Amino acid sequence: MLDANSKVLEELQPQVLGKIIDSEVDDRVTVAASAEIIDSVVRGPAIIGENTRIINSYIGPFTSIYHDVLIEGCEIERSIVLENARILHVPQRIQDSLIGRNADVGVADQKPRALKLTLGDYSRVRLFPVNGNGKK
Repeated sequence: MLDANSKVLEELQPQVLGKIIDSEVDDRVTVAASAEIIDSVVRGPAIIGENTRIINSYIGPFTSIYHDVLIEGCEIERSIVLENARILHVPQRIQDSLIGRNADVGVADQKPRALKLTLGDYSRVRLFPVNGNGKK
């Protein structure tokens, strides 16, 4: 799915219709009219869907984010995020991942920890913060 997504994104005609506030969005990005990108960096090719909010985050190349998604305080690259997902304050970059509909990804306060994700519809995951020496 990720390879197919990358090929589709390369063919997409980019356009930015949504609100871009204090953010860097390159010219290979499509942003739907009701989307908001706030204090973030988006590098394409990428697509941001309707009613999606990206706040204080990095969205890397080959990422498709569907409608009604909230991403805040995160980095995500070469991934697909389906509708109504929430990804909040994850301390490491999420990469090569598929996040399903209504998935809720955030930070928990206990171990174990993981970053490469394939989540089904209505999933709920909490990731665990780690400091520089590998300890919580």
